[in-house]
Amino acid sequence: MKNQFKTLRASSLYCQKCKIARPVRERLLLVLPDKEIYDYLCTECGSSVGSREVKAAETSRPSLII
Repeated sequence: MKNQFKTLRASSLYCQKCKIARPVRERLLLVLPDKEIYDYLCTECGSSVGSREVKAAETSRPSLII
């Protein structure tokens, strides 16, 4: 039950510019060795309304073999 909300993603957030909760678009902002940072953008005006960090262990990317 603890891991139920471990990978929660927002579908709508309050936008300060629009003054109402709006649907959001998730955009990958930064990739670091230990985490990825995502930015949430308002679909109406494009303003940043939040962010989310995902630890490297939680992502499901295949390993690169060289």
